[in-house]
Amino acid sequence: MRRFVIKALAASLLGLAVAGSALAADPAKKEIVIGTTVGDFGDMVKQSIKPILEKQGYSVKLVEFTDYVRPNLALQEGALDVNVFQHKPYLDSFVKEHKLSLKEVFQVPTAPLGIYPGKLKSLKDVKDGSTVSAPNDPSNFARALVMLNDLGWVKLKPGINPLTASERDIAVNVKKLKIVQLEAAQLPRSRNDVDFSVINGNYATSSGIKLTEAIYQEKSYAYVNWGVVRAADAGKPWARDVIAAYNSRAFSDWAKQKYVGYKFPQGWK
Repeated sequence: MRRFVIKALAASLLGLAVAGSALAADPAKKEIVIGTTVGDFGDMVKQSIKPILEKQGYSVKLVEFTDYVRPNLALQEGALDVNVFQHKPYLDSFVKEHKLSLKEVFQVPTAPLGIYPGKLKSLKDVKDGSTVSAPNDPSNFARALVMLNDLGWVKLKPGINPLTASERDIAVNVKKLKIVQLEAAQLPRSRNDVDFSVINGNYATSSGIKLTEAIYQEKSYAYVNWGVVRAADAGKPWARDVIAAYNSRAFSDWAKQKYVGYKFPQGWK
């Protein structure tokens, strides 16, 4: 009986040791620097991801950006360990253009691109010559064109790649729209100057605009955003810990309650 108790106690202690090691930080990496755009992705880090990683012994630093260019360059240069702000079509295009070695490793809840009212308050109010502001980076502008095509406001040429659509791919401007391209961060402020504004979800929420105010949202799941690391770091213990934190039940439960109306990672149940 005594031997049984000793064995059971030893097994219990071994289990605690294994559990403890699973929660231990990577000894080679004490601080993790995460870069995001201002708004919801930063809030996810501050309010959920950072506490999860700190319980494992990591120190977490957040760097917030207001553009879509510097986060990838900062990651490649080593100023960041992870960035969270972009969908895969944008990442693929940026990596190819700048010859970077980056890899997407987890998806994150993403506020979809939406059309928001400006001077006109309803889709049915659209008229010939209506003005529409849209993001000026090629990837997000393509998304905006696909939305306008879905609404029947423009007709895109048959057979074009929807991920790379541009103004030259408009076969018919049905509503004779005047499309004004602006930096994504400026779009929320443009609403009073145009009839409709196509706004990235993160910039909408960071400007105090509720997603429920959108009068139309994109249908595609191709633009659910990703967390990205340097390709050489993808298999390192600290990177696996970051991936596990973003895929954890604790984070998904928190996000589903906080971010109603978002598109969630396809792997989440």
